[in-house]
Amino acid sequence: MRAVVKPGPGPGLEMRDVPAPRPGRGEVLLQVKAASICGTDLHIRHWDPWAAERIVPPLVVGHEMCGVVVEHGEGASGPPPGTLVSVESHVVCGSCVLCRTGKGHLCPQTRILGVHRDGVFAEYVAVPEANCWSDPPGMPYAIASLQENFGNAVHTASTPAVAGRKVLVTGCGPVGVMAVAAARALGARSVLASDVSDYRLAMAGRMGAETVFNPSRADLISGVMAATDGDGVDVLLEMSGSPEAVDQGFRLLRPGGEAALLGLFSRPITFDFDDRVIFKGATVHGIVGRRLWDTWYQMRAMLRSRSVDLSPVVTHRFALDDFAAAFDLMASGSCGKVVMFPDPADADGPLTRPPR
Repeated sequence: MRAVVKPGPGPGLEMRDVPAPRPGRGEVLLQVKAASICGTDLHIRHWDPWAAERIVPPLVVGHEMCGVVVEHGEGASGPPPGTLVSVESHVVCGSCVLCRTGKGHLCPQTRILGVHRDGVFAEYVAVPEANCWSDPPGMPYAIASLQENFGNAVHTASTPAVAGRKVLVTGCGPVGVMAVAAARALGARSVLASDVSDYRLAMAGRMGAETVFNPSRADLISGVMAATDGDGVDVLLEMSGSPEAVDQGFRLLRPGGEAALLGLFSRPITFDFDDRVIFKGATVHGIVGRRLWDTWYQMRAMLRSRSVDLSPVVTHRFALDDFAAAFDLMASGSCGKVVMFPDPADADGPLTRPPR
C-alpha cells in the first residue's frame, strides 16, 4: 500500500510502498478515507529536537483520521464492518493507576499513532477497537478526520472555567481557532485572539473571536488592556508554542487567573515564573491529548447542537500523493486545516492541485 514514511533521522518524508497492516488481537483494520495534518507532523518532518527524541524511523506518520472498518482481528467485536469511525491516536494500557482513575490521557505507557507506532497517512491502518469512535451517517470525511484535533481545543478550553470570563487565545493555527469556537460554546464573556498571521486572524474572527491582534504590527499588551478596560484577561489559552506569546499571555493574565497550555516548544525556553505565575497566584494547566473519553462526548455535543461549526476550519484538500505540497502549505501558515485523501474520489470538496 502507499504510505507517507519518515525513512530515517533528519528532515523530510517520503511516499513509499509498504506492506498493508494486519489487525492484531483486539484490533480492527481501517481503510483510511481522510487524514488531516497536525503541527506534530510538521515537527516530525522538520526533525526538530522534539521529534528526534521520540521518533524511531522508519515509521508511517500521521495520527488524525477517519476511515471505514474493513476487518476485525482476533477477539475484536466492533465496530461492525462498514462503519465510519474517527480514531483516538493515544493507545493507552488501560490498567495503570492513571488509566484506572479516569486519567488515561496521561498514561505513561501511551503509544501514539504516527509517533510510536505506524500512523494513518496511508491507505490502511490497524488500531485497537477501543480507539475507534463511531461517526454519525453522513458526516463529511474532512470533519470526521479532524475531530481528534478539535478534541485538543475542547480539552484546553474546558479545563479552566471560561463561562462568563474574558479569554485570550494566543496562536490561531487550526487548533487555536477551534479553541476560540469551543470557548464561545462554553459561554465565555469575550474571546480575544492573537497571531502573527493575518490569514489566521481572519479565520479566528470567523470562528468567534470578537477582537484580534497581530503583535508583529502593534503592541499586544496595550491592545488587550484597552479591550479589557485595563483588567487583562481571566483565562489564557496558549496554543502557539511561541516563547514570546507565552510571556505576553502571562503578562496579560490578571492575578488569580487561569492558563491552559497546549502549544509545544521545539526547545527549552526561559520564563519568569516569579512575576508571571507565583506572585500572580495563577493556576496553570498543562494540556495533553484529550480526556478519555470525556472530551469526545463534549465534542459530540458541540457538533450535534451546532454550537460549533468546524467547516470554516477546513480550507484545503489534497490527494495523499500530493502530501509534499500539502505539508508545505501547512507550514506556510496560509491555511486552516489541510486534509488529505488516499483515494481522491473520497474528497468531500475540491482538491488543491499543486503546480507540476
